Amino acid sequence: MAGPLLETKLHVPRRQRGLVARPRLSEHLSRGAQSALTLVSAPAGFGKTTLLAEWLAAAAADGRSAAWLSLDHRDNDPGLFWTYLVAALKAAAHGPGATALPLLQPPQPGEAGLAALLNDLDAISDDVVLVLDDYHVIDAPDVQDGMAFLLEHLPPQIHLVIASRADPALPLGRLRGRGELVEIRAADLRFTPGEAAAYLNEVMGLELTARDVAALEERTEGWIAALQLAALSLQGREDIAAFIAGFAGDDRYIVDYLAEEVLQRQPGHVHRFLLQTSILDRLSGPLCDAVTGQDGGKAKLAALERGNLFLAPLDNRRQWYRYHQLFADVLQAHLLDEQPGDVPDLHRRASAWYEQNGEPSEAIRHALAARDFERAADLVELAIPAMRRTRQEAAMRGWLQALPDEVFRLRPVLSVGFAGAMLAGGEHEGVEIRLRDAERWLDTTAGNRNGLPAPLADMVVVDDEEFRRLPAEIELYRAALALTRGDAPGTVRHARRALELSPEEEHLGRAAAAGLMGLAFWASGDLEAGYSAYAECMAGLRRAGHIADTFGCAVALADIRLVQGRLGEAMRTYEQALQCAPEQSGSVLRGTADMYVGMSELHRERNDLPAATRNLLRSQELGEHTGLPQNRYRWRVAMARIRQAEGDLGGALDLLNEAERLYVGDFFPNVRPVPALRARVRAAQGEVGEALGWGRERGLSVEDDLSYLHEFEHITLARVLLARYATDRAERSIQEVTRLLERLLRAAEEGQRTGSVIEIRVVQALAHQAREDVPAALASLHRAVTLAEPEGYVRIFADEGPPMASLLRAVAKRGTAPNYVRRLLAAINQAEGSTPANNGLIEPLSARELDVLRLLGTDLDGPDIARNLVVSLNTVRTHTRNIYAKLGVNNRRAAVRRARELDLPQPGGRPPRRVVLRDP
Repeated sequence: MAGPLLETKLHVPRRQRGLVARPRLSEHLSRGAQSALTLVSAPAGFGKTTLLAEWLAAAAADGRSAAWLSLDHRDNDPGLFWTYLVAALKAAAHGPGATALPLLQPPQPGEAGLAALLNDLDAISDDVVLVLDDYHVIDAPDVQDGMAFLLEHLPPQIHLVIASRADPALPLGRLRGRGELVEIRAADLRFTPGEAAAYLNEVMGLELTARDVAALEERTEGWIAALQLAALSLQGREDIAAFIAGFAGDDRYIVDYLAEEVLQRQPGHVHRFLLQTSILDRLSGPLCDAVTGQDGGKAKLAALERGNLFLAPLDNRRQWYRYHQLFADVLQAHLLDEQPGDVPDLHRRASAWYEQNGEPSEAIRHALAARDFERAADLVELAIPAMRRTRQEAAMRGWLQALPDEVFRLRPVLSVGFAGAMLAGGEHEGVEIRLRDAERWLDTTAGNRNGLPAPLADMVVVDDEEFRRLPAEIELYRAALALTRGDAPGTVRHARRALELSPEEEHLGRAAAAGLMGLAFWASGDLEAGYSAYAECMAGLRRAGHIADTFGCAVALADIRLVQGRLGEAMRTYEQALQCAPEQSGSVLRGTADMYVGMSELHRERNDLPAATRNLLRSQELGEHTGLPQNRYRWRVAMARIRQAEGDLGGALDLLNEAERLYVGDFFPNVRPVPALRARVRAAQGEVGEALGWGRERGLSVEDDLSYLHEFEHITLARVLLARYATDRAERSIQEVTRLLERLLRAAEEGQRTGSVIEIRVVQALAHQAREDVPAALASLHRAVTLAEPEGYVRIFADEGPPMASLLRAVAKRGTAPNYVRRLLAAINQAEGSTPANNGLIEPLSARELDVLRLLGTDLDGPDIARNLVVSLNTVRTHTRNIYAKLGVNNRRAAVRRARELDLPQPGGRPPRRVVLRDP
């Protein structure tokens, strides 16, 4: 990304001539650089920007790196905001954000990219100050939430400075309570009497008496903008005392009055130049010439700067400037009052200049401001392909919403572009209307020799290439719309039609259609058809050069093979995906981390828990969150299942709770919901009531119609009801379980879902065992073992503990896979042997409490311990209280000493590997 807009947004404003040095505030800022956030909050005109620019100039001399970003209302588009912020950080720290930036673009959830960005920032060794100027313009909730997340997890060497006219929507209270917030407010920014005197007399050369200075300082209350305007108005006056006595009222009226005084004293040509160029957010000589229709814009801007007329340079070469916002407001008010009929034409000229100079966003903005909707529509249509490629649908949607409905009736490309932007933003209502508006113009009988549609006489088409793509795009968007409604047949029908209408070389569009078909087949349980379609999607993305997006396909393909019981093929899918996109030094493709999460789950099922853990740590090292929207929750689920395999059910629950909080739904079918996983753990803990509550909340019943989409939940319901039977011994409970499992088994076998069949057979064996029907139990287990052995399943048996061990020993005596069964029994025995330490304690410490105890013997604080153990800080505090109670101590040092006395695993002796995990 390059160009004058980026350069001006990242430029640190130069110190303006005509302002006094303010060492008291600079010292305050320097002290604040040791905190997470410095907030400079005051109304307009208090010198916030100038103060920060002066401070950074001094900081640069001391070797501190600084990133500067000037914000405006356009930065409420999350894609633009994070793009510019990452660019600012790159300019200061040379490198961070390359991995994160793709994830910070819509429709990806912001936190995924932010976590990747935090990992990059954590690797920076030097202090970096990031300044966000004019933050008050940011009101988009997505951006505000992302900034709150970033701020809560900033590494200690990164310091955020925000200049704003109002307090931002950030966790200021928490930061203030932790001593991580330094505040500079209007009362601090006001000129003291001494500073006012130095400014008026030494800088502006007014030679005012002490009484005059005191009067001005009192009237303006040290407000810098008012003092500056007053000083300009006083230059050359003889009636100084009368002038000072002549204005009063609140701040806004003072500024209006003084600004008008300044305007009235300008020559006519300067007056006209100021008013006509006030429509511009940024000013350059050529742009001003185009807008005013006069030459000499560059010289006029230089003269205005020399005259201190509220003009600030935006780059070192002084090619771009901006007016002080207060002054611009006054100028625009006078323009509307004096030349209202000229305003639309001024905006049209600005739009034309920006179009000719390759800045379509600004060209569109000025065309909309001119209410020249036809021109704006032309420009938006031409911008659609680039905006889609860069995932800036949110900005595109804003432009399209500003156009009147009648504009779309004659513009099919614009209508379809609007439909796509709405779908990308999660807005479904009105999409079909837009598609129909476009479709009525498509007359394939009037097509060109290739059979593609040609524009009809009355319609307006600016981009002929986009028009030719419309038939396939309309079907593609209808397929996506059908998928959001759960209409799998409709999704497949429209996606197939899109494929028929797309040329063979249209790799990306054809891949999207194949992917939508794959999702529909997958969600409906036709796994083999889903696999084939998704494989074609993956191949198309690779042909189109979208390698990072193929990782999402790999996750889908591996998930399908997992359900089909093909663990080896699932593992090869991940490995081959990584081979097609090897890691390069300094750069990791988005989605790489997801491959390691998937491989971790496969290693866990095969009972290679060290390899499973290593893969999750590798995912974090690469940027645990630099992947799919689902990656953050999948990581927690994978770690929770490792904890469960280790016997730490409490730790597993903690992770599943976090996973549910982090879950972000997308088009992937949610076939293993986190609440169902949690219900399984609760049932294993003996908390059957809580597990049954989950079933009631989901409205699940043994009489439900069965579907693949809810198969995992119904198997979970069978497990929970079996756990209830263990306590109430009600015959009805076990009969319900048996009938439900029989129906589930038939459905899974018909759907060739061998992975589900194995689990259902395992639960069936346990249910028959509970009824003391050993022959039936062994028959079910024999079938499960026979299916599982070729793929190396272990945990699906071992997680059932001693009841499964007794059945396995019995089935081995009958000659069923004796070597394999010995492996399964060894895994169960190993798990049963790793019980929590007792060593004379009345109540033993759990495995997770031992982990916390070990870290209490290090120099890590509570938040660091939470990050290492991948749990929340509240969870660490709960474990710590339990440790103190069980050891009979009341502080950390005493707990460590008591652990050594009892010969518990030595605190500090086996700290987990240090992992940076950034979470709210």
